[in-house]
Amino acid sequence: MNARLEFFEDEPIIAAVKSEEQLMRAIASDCNVIFFLFGNICNISSLVQRVADAGKHAMVHVDLTKEIAADFIRSYTKADGVISTKPQLLRHAREVGLITVLRVFVLDSMALDNIDKLRSACNPDFLELVPGIAPKVIQLVHSLYRTPIIAGGLIRDKEDTMSALSAGALSISTSCEAAWKEMGVS
Repeated sequence: MNARLEFFEDEPIIAAVKSEEQLMRAIASDCNVIFFLFGNICNISSLVQRVADAGKHAMVHVDLTKEIAADFIRSYTKADGVISTKPQLLRHAREVGLITVLRVFVLDSMALDNIDKLRSACNPDFLELVPGIAPKVIQLVHSLYRTPIIAGGLIRDKEDTMSALSAGALSISTSCEAAWKEMGVS
């Protein structure tokens, strides 16, 4: 794995946060990677700074921060990377040196068939498959592509986590704090 991605190797649980209150609990937890699912162009720098000050890694869901997000994230925050459903944004983020996570909502066979086109358009560092509770889909995508997989969405407990990891996911992302604790990441 690329040296700039090493911190993911020993992180089976990623804290996905939706509010400042949840961010504070994630920072206090043993999770070392935090996915921002909130924030805006005006406050994301200070939010990410809290994560950096705690010695943790931040990934910002740039679809939630809008157009110039990748440049702003690179220039004005200490975020390590970005999460997006938009290949063009991820391609640019990668060009400016950010780690990229392509979030793919696998809702039907057309979405599954579209993964290759999306992946080829931006060459992401990771694929995040949503929902992350579909081990057969994780296993299929894992067998087709070399891109490491993060399973996200609807993961609520240890059973969901173990199922996703056993199917080939490198990590899971969840906003369910109980799942953080069940895996000994509190």
